[in-house]
Amino acid sequence: MSFEFLSRTKLLLGEEKLEILQNSHVFVFGLGGVGACAAEMLVRAGVGKLSIVDGDEIVLSNLNRQLHTLTENIGKSKAETLAKRLLSINPALTLSVISKYLDKKKDFEETLEKKPNVCIDAIDTLTNKCNLIITCVERQIPVISSMGAGGRVNPNLIHVSDISKTYNCRLAYYVRKKLKKAGIHRGVKVVFSSERPKKESLTLDEKVKGKKSTIGTISYLPNLFGCFLSAEAINTLLKIY
Repeated sequence: MSFEFLSRTKLLLGEEKLEILQNSHVFVFGLGGVGACAAEMLVRAGVGKLSIVDGDEIVLSNLNRQLHTLTENIGKSKAETLAKRLLSINPALTLSVISKYLDKKKDFEETLEKKPNVCIDAIDTLTNKCNLIITCVERQIPVISSMGAGGRVNPNLIHVSDISKTYNCRLAYYVRKKLKKAGIHRGVKVVFSSERPKKESLTLDEKVKGKKSTIGTISYLPNLFGCFLSAEAINTLLKIY
């Protein structure tokens, strides 16, 4: 692969680190507003091998925040649609597309049989998120996990922390509880917001697979979470900060 489209990245990082990125394999689970942005930032940074996982289809309400969502893509597979976008950025990308819903721990174990260098967790359902995190911990695969981006508007309150140090995030609270039952008390890096979510943004009447509720979002917050996740994944690979 040519360094040409990465010339600015090469100026910043140097050829040696860019080669490390090109030889690295990153998994991104969940391709909504958070995960799609994380995946795109990885590709634009020069990660050479990517696996993307999501079984959902694009719906109209995704338009306010998801990079791969356009009106002509409504009803299409999130994973397949994002794959086309990523390959249009870097045609030489080695890309694996898993367009199915993983809902058992063994699904994650089988998917991660060939250990990637890093995993990004952008799954928005609790049990599946925890199954992925636990599998990564058991396999000693570095994982960076997204907590809740919904119901929040302040980008200045986004943090990177250990899961044990999260607060003001209900998703993180339940993740901590499930991980503790699995004997995991700390050692999982997460992106979370300390902003208290707006209660009026939550609704309980939408029926979505694996969810009991849906929460309001604004365009930039999920994408900022995705940027933080990709930055942490890249730092895990390169140790640049």
